[in-house]
Amino acid sequence: MSLMETMSPPRDLVRVLVVEDDVGISSQVTAGLRREGFETEAVATGAAAIEALSLFDVVLLDLGLPDRDGVEVCRELRARSDVPILVITARGEERDRVLALDLGADDYLVKPFGFAELTARIRAVLRRSSPDVTGVMRCGGLVVDERSRHVLLDGQEVAVTGREFDILATLAADAGRVVSREEIFSRVWDEHWYGPTKVLDVHIAALRRKLGDPGLIETVYGRGFRLRQSS
Repeated sequence: MSLMETMSPPRDLVRVLVVEDDVGISSQVTAGLRREGFETEAVATGAAAIEALSLFDVVLLDLGLPDRDGVEVCRELRARSDVPILVITARGEERDRVLALDLGADDYLVKPFGFAELTARIRAVLRRSSPDVTGVMRCGGLVVDERSRHVLLDGQEVAVTGREFDILATLAADAGRVVSREEIFSRVWDEHWYGPTKVLDVHIAALRRKLGDPGLIETVYGRGFRLRQSS
């Protein structure tokens, strides 16, 4: 059964197609993007990418595919659709970048790349091509808008610092899921953070005060934090 026959992704999520034949890379990328709140699936061939194209809002395209040259796949994807294409590849030569962009790619990222840069590039191409795709996360009366970096609670704006916003967005991306302290530090600070870990508790306490409901951000002892799902 084909990907198109088995998938019915929710229409309110940004849907990302990862076209990558290296299972290790594709599994890491898809898992990471799902943590960021994207609906993400992976295929390993150009033919599968072309078949599934209509289901997705953005394509991450590796150029080293087993069945067809990725540049030709890029050309065909662009001929069929205006969906944003972000090329991710080990080919770092200028001529490869220029060729892919000339054939319709919206951006180009050379391996190895940082995950924060990848998600930033995805959001950038989505903003340029689809202004209505905003990255707005809702949980009951709480609204976290990643594009404007505003937080609303029951229609009223909540003033938060940049770090507080990043923590709240990390939790809101998958409300109800326990997010470990390590994951929060990796995404909000840096994966090599060596400062005092209590700084996270200080920010969580500040968010709870500002949101006016200490129970909205729950502590799961020994595991991390989660944003309480609305009933």
